[in-house]
Amino acid sequence: MDTRKRLSIKVAKGIQNYYYEGRCPQSGELLRLPRTQQAEAIAYDLMQHLANNHRYSDEGKMYGILLVELPNGEQRVLKAFSGLLNGNSAIALWVPPIPGRDEVALEEARTLAKLEAIKQELITLKQLKERQQYETHSRKFEQQLQEMSDRHRDCKQQRHRKRQILCETLTGEALTIALEELDEESRRHGIERRILKRQQNEVLQPIKQLIEATQSRIWELKQQRKELSRQLQTQMHAAYSLTNFFGQSLSLQQLMPGGSMPTGTGDCCAPKLLHYAATHGLKPLAMAEFWWGSSSGDKIQGEFYGACAERCQPLMGFLLSGLPQMPTGYKPGAIQTKPACVGWQISQPAEAGLVCIAAPFRMSAIYATLTRSLPILYEDEWLIAVNKPAGLLSVPGRYRDSFDSVLSRLRHLLPDGMAIASVHRLDRETSGILLLARDRQTHRQLSQQFQQRQVHKVYEALLSGSVTIEQGAIALPLWGDPENRPYQKVDERGKASLTRFQVIAREGDWTRIEFIPLTGRTHQLRVHAASPRGLGVIILGDRLYGCRATASRLHLHARELRFVHPQSGETLHLQAKTPF
Repeated sequence: MDTRKRLSIKVAKGIQNYYYEGRCPQSGELLRLPRTQQAEAIAYDLMQHLANNHRYSDEGKMYGILLVELPNGEQRVLKAFSGLLNGNSAIALWVPPIPGRDEVALEEARTLAKLEAIKQELITLKQLKERQQYETHSRKFEQQLQEMSDRHRDCKQQRHRKRQILCETLTGEALTIALEELDEESRRHGIERRILKRQQNEVLQPIKQLIEATQSRIWELKQQRKELSRQLQTQMHAAYSLTNFFGQSLSLQQLMPGGSMPTGTGDCCAPKLLHYAATHGLKPLAMAEFWWGSSSGDKIQGEFYGACAERCQPLMGFLLSGLPQMPTGYKPGAIQTKPACVGWQISQPAEAGLVCIAAPFRMSAIYATLTRSLPILYEDEWLIAVNKPAGLLSVPGRYRDSFDSVLSRLRHLLPDGMAIASVHRLDRETSGILLLARDRQTHRQLSQQFQQRQVHKVYEALLSGSVTIEQGAIALPLWGDPENRPYQKVDERGKASLTRFQVIAREGDWTRIEFIPLTGRTHQLRVHAASPRGLGVIILGDRLYGCRATASRLHLHARELRFVHPQSGETLHLQAKTPF
């Protein structure tokens, strides 16, 4: 059976990719609401709607959809955004904020104005031009000092040899004069070094003091921002009220006592959607939340995320309490037999105050969702290779909100999914070819090829600057600082790493380059590009290593993979077109 048929069958059965869950505060029962493939397909259609309207791309935020059933059995979709959208909390045809916000609206407006002023000052301070000046001057002096040290070392060795010769050939006053001349040269070198160090201090110290003062101001502003946010949130949490499916209503302070609520609690999509459904007699069937707009931290546009651990997860048990149980044999998220509709259409409210839009439920749309998000490049009974999109983990993380990954998706999608194991990994932000084995023996054999450096890997990257060298090799020791994970740096305590590179093209101020890593260290290509001891030019979009240019993603792609098939013995050469 080919992959398309397997995926279609799994979708028709209503796969659950993730569960929103929590325990009922009264009974302790575990309550669950799935994120199904159907919900994801609906969410992808909403993404298309967002993509066609620039107002939704101005700021990055979470969006969510909730598939609900009306009392008459019809299905509708609710949609919500987190926090404010372009400064507004209530927008037509979107689920409104939970009750209580109006009570603190005036104080909220004042606080938001102060926070915006702080934000703009922080942006200005972080763009301080003296930071770059300090780095430039610092590198210049370090280079001069190194060149001077090398020259002085050579001279010292020459003086040592001369002393030996002079002691063998001269005596008395002639020897004393000759040795004094050598000592004088040594003193001149010491004076020369002290002068250069003094010049370095005279140039760098004022800039350093300015930077330190700026950092102090940044810290002060962040503390002000934190306190303003805390004060506002305290007022909001006392005013906000949530309702569950038992009809019980409690304030956020009652739900999360002890003042432990982080900023934004109650403003996320999931609480807004579930509260709205509970107060309008709607039965939730499935829910999905995703990020749209500019990337922020680990949030990538178009990727799905679960309930946030700090804000939403503690509320889930209460919000899901009283949720009607599904009838026996009912599969939430299964493809319904009612006629499909194409595209998103604004519908008339089914009852007063109901915000909803009709949802398309076509099988072809859902299969397209799967193949679009995780294209399969090669597959046989022993192994599978996919073209991993940027922003998706290779394997699941430790926590609930980092469960979504290539491995977890394939384990859900394929009949033999639980036996699949990743042979290697790509960084979350890196796209391209990822190889997985379907049994232990294949996994062991492929892993050996990677360990013995028998696998040929080619990456393509776009660098955020100009590289003067056309081709070459970079050999640097890489070390992961345990106090600053996952950041890697060049350090003699680290492991040896080797990368060959070749410039492909120059595109304005950017450089397109091909990397061939001969070792497989964490962030190897990213550090080899960014480090002054490497290329000294950061990969476009690599915020972790200091890229400040505007970019939608990390411009690094695993383009080619060549290895020997562990069963047939044939050489497989896989390729995935670079998407940027």
